[in-house]
Formats: sequence, structure tokens, C-alpha cells
Amino acid sequence: MDTIIPEDTVSGLTTLEATALAQKFGGNELSADRKNPVLRTAWDVVREPMFAMLLLACVLYLILGELQEGVMMIIAMVFVGAISFYQEVKSSNALAALRKYTEPRVLVVRDGEERMILSKDLVPGDVIAVEEGQMIPADAALLQSNDLSINESILTGESFPVEKTARGGERRIFQGTLVNSGRGYAKVTAIGNNTALGKLGKSISSTPVAKTLLQKQIGRFVRTMAFLGGIVFCLLLGLTYWHTGDFLTSLLAALTLIMAIVPEEIPVAFSSFMALGAFRMARRGIITRQPMTIENLGAVSVICLDKTGTITENKMKVVELYDYEGRQLTDPYAIRSDTARDLLKYARLASEVAPFDTMEKAIVECWQAQFAAVFGPGQPDIIHEYPLSGRPPMMTHVYRLGTEIIAAAKGAPERILTACRLAGDEAAAIEDVVSRMASKGYRVIGVCSAPLTGSDPGGPPPQYPAGQDDFNWRFKGLVALYDPPLPDVKTEFGQWRRAGIAIKLLTGDYRATAENIAAQVGLVPNGPSISGDDIMEMPPGVLSKIAESANIFVRMFPAAKQRLVEALKDNGEVVTMMGDGVNDGPALRSAHIGIAMGSRGTEIARQSADLILTDERLVHVTEAIRQGRKIYHNFKKAVRYIISIHVPIILTASLPVILNWRIPGIFTPIHIIFLELIMGPTCSIFFENEPAEPGIMRSAPRPRSGGIFTSGELSVSLFQGLVITSGILGLYRYYMAAGYPLPYVRTVVFLTLIMSNVFLTFTNRSFEENILTTFRYPNKLARYVVALSLGFVVMLVYWPGVRDLFGLARPATMDFLVCLAMAAGVTWWFELYKTFFKRKTTNGHEKGNYDPGTH
Repeated sequence: MDTIIPEDTVSGLTTLEATALAQKFGGNELSADRKNPVLRTAWDVVREPMFAMLLLACVLYLILGELQEGVMMIIAMVFVGAISFYQEVKSSNALAALRKYTEPRVLVVRDGEERMILSKDLVPGDVIAVEEGQMIPADAALLQSNDLSINESILTGESFPVEKTARGGERRIFQGTLVNSGRGYAKVTAIGNNTALGKLGKSISSTPVAKTLLQKQIGRFVRTMAFLGGIVFCLLLGLTYWHTGDFLTSLLAALTLIMAIVPEEIPVAFSSFMALGAFRMARRGIITRQPMTIENLGAVSVICLDKTGTITENKMKVVELYDYEGRQLTDPYAIRSDTARDLLKYARLASEVAPFDTMEKAIVECWQAQFAAVFGPGQPDIIHEYPLSGRPPMMTHVYRLGTEIIAAAKGAPERILTACRLAGDEAAAIEDVVSRMASKGYRVIGVCSAPLTGSDPGGPPPQYPAGQDDFNWRFKGLVALYDPPLPDVKTEFGQWRRAGIAIKLLTGDYRATAENIAAQVGLVPNGPSISGDDIMEMPPGVLSKIAESANIFVRMFPAAKQRLVEALKDNGEVVTMMGDGVNDGPALRSAHIGIAMGSRGTEIARQSADLILTDERLVHVTEAIRQGRKIYHNFKKAVRYIISIHVPIILTASLPVILNWRIPGIFTPIHIIFLELIMGPTCSIFFENEPAEPGIMRSAPRPRSGGIFTSGELSVSLFQGLVITSGILGLYRYYMAAGYPLPYVRTVVFLTLIMSNVFLTFTNRSFEENILTTFRYPNKLARYVVALSLGFVVMLVYWPGVRDLFGLARPATMDFLVCLAMAAGVTWWFELYKTFFKRKTTNGHEKGNYDPGTH
């Protein structure tokens, strides 16, 4: 039930009143998941396969009477659970911090002045400002309205906008609906679950997010490894049982192997990379609404941009006028003729009373600079209006000026000429003026007026035409406005091109205007400019070719922008769309990555986008792509590291059993879990913290098709693992054949594997540059990896209690050096490969020194 608030003025609440109401009614939020986040995180950890396998190993040890090993398994479970819990909490905290950046805000009247607050802080009785492109934050009743229409499809399913007015008629507006046009003030009547949307049990933010391509690829990879692990588990269980006749011991050996096979670190690493990457980007002014979007950033191949407010400053100024007597004025702020005064007067009347569009603000500014007194104390009252509509668009306001009723309209010049029924030489002359103005990069609008017969103010209302074109229009002239390009656009466009990214300009402006601005920012036309009408009329095959080749698209409207984006996607491109207006919403939603301008973009643009820029500098887009590529490349390094180190673990645990060596089971679950405790954080934290490599923005976007790795990449990683395996098995065989006991052989194998893991971590920091270069990569975790690894080795070898728990022996100094030399040899060969072979064959980007600015 709505909270009843007495009618009041637009002065709004005081801060004290708002605080008291907030304590009474709570926050403006719909009911969410009430589960305890800590318990939910703990449950997610317990459900992990590794935790289940550790629990099973613990039970088997206890059944076998090996109490010490059972206790170690319990301790290992605590460690694994703690690390997994820490990683989950860290990712969750990053996402929670990210959500704070994306929480919607609303303009509210408090203490008699307008201020911006979070939507969740609204209370009943607040007076809010609503305008075009905004999502209504709560149920409210209109106090003032101006050309206001609202799309209520989320509640009614009806896609056509509903006109709203504070002067009788439909005054109620509802949470979750979208302002289609106009502006107004409204008093909040219901918040949270008491809104119409809340009563329906709907949420505007609970739509499930589909899995991304990379998530699906990772899922397939892990499932494949789990399937292979199951087969090997059964094989090893059978072989061990055949050799020993002891089922529980055989089960423990097989369990050890499957723990080594399942790469459970990879999904955890993926979540950590995306969440932490999104948080880092947010701190740079790039807000990611959904962290998984980062995956697509590394593959962006086409960027589509709206012009106004995206590559221009969105600060318009009236620079020329052309009146209906054919006079062209290059200084609109020094008008002397009545006809020019008349033109500017009707341009002002055709604008909103309280303009919010930059173009209308520029017209009002120019008018007020000289002629504000013509209307007396204020603007005449609008008695009827036609919102911006049609293709190309125009808008109309009808006024009563004393006993006279008059209509004023403005819109695209071609639409105004058609509405005024101008043709022949007269129309051609005006079109020539439009072309000359547009060729300077100006936005040009036409202005017209029409008298309307009606009654006295106290009589019945006049009869209004059904459509805007049905008035008896008289052409008043042209208004040219200029919105200069942003200063950094040309530089950023150059970086995008060097990164192999195509740039396409999508604008609603005149062809010559778009081409002039494109020339200023260094966007050379690739063939003729294509109009929105052309886009809609093209068959799919033709559109596919045009979408790929053309780069300037003019007179674009929402449906045309969306169709172009879809055509590019069908061509296999990874498309980014940048925009800030209501008309960009469908294309922003359709693109793989929608980017909205945060400080001056509309709410619908922000809600439709995947990334929001906190300011309008395109350098943030370049940085977002750089960070997306860095995150993706570093994640690949982490996965390749996991593959390479898992190979020797798996083969060392299984081949001696299969070949029936004298010492077949060198590892127990405690050894595997110890290695997992090292590998998990290395994979998720160390590689996530790596900087971008040199040249990352001088190579083509990664292909979206295919798997995570090329066959060559996977072959190198597998070969790395096989080389490490050969060295470890060689030492294993030698010391076993020499008659050393199990603890000593295990020590040699385990130490070699641990040190190989450390060397592999640093070798895999780059698959292009050798260690002399990567040594200079700034990663504050590198020293900790070395220090902790040395600490582990010393603890395992020289701490008797720990050494006994792991079933190890203290090695001779010479044998320790043999392990160290073998670990270095089976990993550092790759440095020679990168130095002498890879350097000769690498192409696609220029090699160079690391640039600290890329981190």
C-alpha cells in the first residue's frame, strides 16, 4: 500500500526529516537473498572436489589406523579451506566494492536545494527530479512535468510510452519504468517492497548472467580432465590392487593420483582474475558492471562510437544563423535584424522550458544573452506539445501568446523543409546552406512556426492536428551549433588502430557534419558515408559487407545502430559500442561490450552498458582494452603454468605404478595437497599481479573462435611438463636403483619437484621475453614467492618434525645440489628457447623494453 504524503511544494524534505523517515521506512531496496554470505562462502568451499577428496583420504587413513597421517589430512583440510575461503572473500569484497561504483543515483530536493544521492537512500516524501533516459527509482506522484512520457513495459508489457502530466491526467510514475522523453519533479510515495514493482516480486537487477565463452571453455577443460582422471583412477586402483591385494591402500594410491589430475585451481583463478581485475579497473575510473565482461576486452576488434558526447565535448554553442530572408549571420550574439530575432525566438519556443539537452541549452543561452525580455517576466505557457519523433526527428510546442495561439518547431533540416512544403530552387538554396554549415562540422537544425486558430483563453481548446507535419508551417531559418572534438580523440584513435581495432562513427548528424568531425579526429572515410535508412533497407548479405568496410554512418537512429552492431557481430567481430544517450541504449545492450559515459550520460545508457567511464576521456577506453588484454594474457600464463606443473605430478605418481617399479607409490595425499597449497595461490595471486607485457597494444586482437590455447601454445606447455617429468623420473630411477630407501628417494623427487615449480613460475612470466627482461617486470609478490619457497624447502629438509610428517629424509649436500641443478636444467632450457629461437620467429608486434606505464 502506498504511503500517503500530503501535497507540498517542490521544496522537498529537510535532512532531519529524511533521516527520521529512513529510520521508519528503511532503505529503498527490493528484498534480496537473505542467506548469510559467510556461511554461503563456507558451503561453497566445502563443496569443492579437492575438499571432498581430502575428507575421503582422511577417513581412509583413520580406517587404516594411521592416526598421524589422518591428523595431517585434517590440518590440510583446514589449510585448503582457509586459502579457498580467503580467495572467495577477496573476490567477493572486490565485487562488493565494485557494486558501490555502479549503484544508481538520483537528483533529489533536500533542504531546498538539489543534490545527488544514492537511490537506496530515498524516503517517502522526497522530491525527485526525473528526466529523459532515467530509470524511475521509486513510486511517485508528479508535481511538475514538461513533455514527460514514460515506458512502463516492465510493469504492463506495453512497449509504447505513456504520457504523464502533473496538470490532471496520469500523475503516478512507478519504480523501474523508464523516462522516454521530457523532465519533471515528483514526490516519492512508496519505496522498496512497497512499490508496484516490489509487490509484483520483480527486480530490475536480478537477471541471471549467461556464462561467457571463456567460462564455457574452462568448464569443458576441467570436465575433460575430471573424466580422464576418473579413467586413470580406475586403472590405477585396479593395477595397485593387482600388485598388492590391499584394497584400502590401493584406493588411497588412486585417490592420490586423481587429486593430482583435477585442475581445481583454474576455476578459482578465473573468478579471482576477473573480480580483482574489475576492481583494479574501477580504481582507474573504468567501472565494470559485470566482471566477466573483462574477458571480451582482450578480443575487441571493432569500436563503434556515437559522436556527440563521446568524441565531442558535448558543450554546444550557437555559431551561425540563417534567417528566412536569406541572411547568414556568423555572429549570433550580435543580431541586428528582426528576421534573425524572429528565428531565434521560435528556436527558443521550440525548446523545453527547462532545457536539459546541450543543444537546447545553447539555444537558450544565445537567446537570453540578448532577447530574454521579449517574453516579459517568464516563458509563455505551453498548452500542447508533440515530443521529438519521426525519422528524421522534429518536435513541436504550442503556446498561447495573448489572444494568439502559435506553434513552434525545430528538427532536422530535411524534415523541416518537408513539413514546410518547400521544394524546387527555394529548397535547393537552403539545402546548399545546410551543406556549407555542415561541412564546417556544425550541427544544423531547421526552425519553423505556424499560426493556429482557436478561442479566447476562457473558451474551449483549439483543435490540434493529428501529427506535427499537418500544421501550416512557415520556414523561419537555420541554427548552426558547434560541439568541438575532445582533445585526446586523435591520439587514442591512433592507439586503437595500432592495436588492430577498427573504428566506426555512428551519428544522427548530417553527412557533411560527420565527415568534418571525422577528419578533425583522424578518421579517414573508407568509402561513402552510409545512412540509417540505407542500413535498414539493405539485405543481410549486402549489410554484412558494408558493415565491414564503411566507417562513417550518418542519420543513425536506435534501430539502425542496433542492426549495424548485430551485422558486425554476425561477421565474427567482437564489438564495443560507446554512447551516452537514450537512442544509444539498444546498441549498447546489443554489443559485446557497451561503454557509457558516466558523468553526463543518461541513466538508460549506464544501465544498458557493461562499462561506465567516470569521465569522458577516451584514454580510459584504451586503458580498459589494455587491462583486458593484460588480464586475459596473464590468466593464460596461469593456466599454462598449471598444465606444465600438473604433468610431472601426474606422471610421477602414476608411471612407477604402471611400470611396477620397486618403489611404486612415491607420493601420498599429503604431498599432493602440499603442492596444491603452493600452486593455488601462485596461479590465482602471483600471475594476476603480473604487469602487461611490452607490445600488448601493438598486436591484433585475440581471435574469439577456437579454444583457450592454440595447438602450439598447448604443445609448448605440455612439453615443458614432459621435460620436468623426465628429469624427476631420471633421479627417481637412479636413486631407487642405487638402493636408497623410500624416504630418501621421496626426498630427492619431492625437492626437485618443488624447486622445478619455483623456476617454472618465473620462466612462465613470459612466453616471448627471456628472464633477463622479465626480471625487471614489477611484481611485488616475486620476492615473497622466492622467500616462501626457500622457507618451505628448509622446513621440509631441516625441521625433523615436519620431515617425519612428510616421510622424508635429510639429503646429503651433494644430493641437494643435484636436485637444484636438475630443477634448473629442466625448466631454464625454455629461457634458451626464447632467447635464440623464439626471438627469431616472433612477429605480430614490435619487441621492446617494458613500459612501466602499462602496469
